[in-house]
Amino acid sequence: MTSTAQKLSLVSLSALVVGSMVGAGIFSLPRTFGAATGPFGAIIAWCVAGGGMYALARVFQALAERKPDLDAGVYAYAKAGFGNYPGFLSAFGYWIGSCIGNVSYWVLIKSTLGAFFPVFGDGNTVVAIAVASVGIWLFHFMILRGIQQAAGVNTIVTIAKIVPIVVFILILIFTFKLAQFQENFWGGTGMPETSLVEQVRATMLVTVFVFLGIEGASVYSRYAQRRSDVGRATILGFAGVMGLMVLVTLLPFASLPRAEIAGMRQPSMASVLEAVVGPWGSVFVSLGLLVSVLGAYLAWQLICAEVLFTAAKTDDMPRVFARENANRVPVAALWLTNIIVQLFVISTYWSQDAFALMINLTSSMSLIPYLLVAAFGVLIARRGESYEVRPEERRRDLLVAGIATAYTLFMIIAGGLKFVLLSAILYAPGTILYIWARRERGEKLFTPVELVIFVAAVAGCIFGIYGLASGSIVI
Repeated sequence: MTSTAQKLSLVSLSALVVGSMVGAGIFSLPRTFGAATGPFGAIIAWCVAGGGMYALARVFQALAERKPDLDAGVYAYAKAGFGNYPGFLSAFGYWIGSCIGNVSYWVLIKSTLGAFFPVFGDGNTVVAIAVASVGIWLFHFMILRGIQQAAGVNTIVTIAKIVPIVVFILILIFTFKLAQFQENFWGGTGMPETSLVEQVRATMLVTVFVFLGIEGASVYSRYAQRRSDVGRATILGFAGVMGLMVLVTLLPFASLPRAEIAGMRQPSMASVLEAVVGPWGSVFVSLGLLVSVLGAYLAWQLICAEVLFTAAKTDDMPRVFARENANRVPVAALWLTNIIVQLFVISTYWSQDAFALMINLTSSMSLIPYLLVAAFGVLIARRGESYEVRPEERRRDLLVAGIATAYTLFMIIAGGLKFVLLSAILYAPGTILYIWARRERGEKLFTPVELVIFVAAVAGCIFGIYGLASGSIVI
């Protein structure tokens, strides 16, 4: 795309960031936090998550400005910093994690409808899977008509879906009960006997999930009207969404007992508003959720296809995924993305808690690419690479990138071994695409270090499959 008319403005890029982040996760926050902790623990969790993700957002901003030649940020930064195979794993992990995240959207949509139409159950009945399948392919063919059209729809949807969330926040502010908030502050009646550290740890993967999409502008940097808009859009989107998520988490504690919030059906935001204002509150939030999740799904479909397409253009995925149709849409990448989403949607039929599983697995898959981006930020700051301009920023950027690296490592550890092994089950066989691409170009498969990484992924895959087969890992 070369014409200005086909480029994305700061508003459109910011909408991609907000549209990517404000999706299924924000509507599930009251129950998720209510089941784990009270307001005090929630405040600590958001300080950790907000601080870590802000540092990561600043890394994306700095890299967008200092490495303008690297497009599709998450994948490109990993390859530039650590080599071909780590770069491939970043692209593949980010892509497959995003596909799984898209599945969580369909599960939540059907679970929401299940509150009014029992045939949808908790989002994983046969009817729910069939309806979700129709939706997958309707979106697929809409996107095939053009990226620019789909991005325009996303901007409109992003504005529309913020309204119910803001209304929810305003109603809970006006009905704020200080005594109820104080009663819940340390957990209130029936609080599980767990340490504060464990309470915070129980919320960590969901905080990662609700921040996924913070890199949306970076992924679409090649479409930006001005390169500087990429960093601005990232910070603007982060700040706005952070405020919304903290309020959605904390305000319900001033309306209802923590134990009651913990027992609510997902989407718990709808259940909270119903308890406060009556049945119309549930309907209102549920409609907002449907708009929100469909908008987020659209944004992530665009991002998934873009990551595969860019990896193929830089010779790190098979050439077939670099194909575009007449509307400049990466058609082969989009087809594979939706085939994978379809398969995961079908698999939810056998899951005990499909929504929670998809959230946690998406977060786990995305943390490896985020870690590599943060580490790349540390790498170029330590080397002084690209700091000929504004060299005084080098020390600050090194500190911020170090915080982002420590945060992503902490998140991987906090998520637990279970999700590391489940991630390996996907990473190891995904290497087939890497081998295909390397052989297609007659290039050496692995360096010695890359071979060690591959062996570790295969070992994790074997242990993960054994865990599933033995029942020690339950999905």
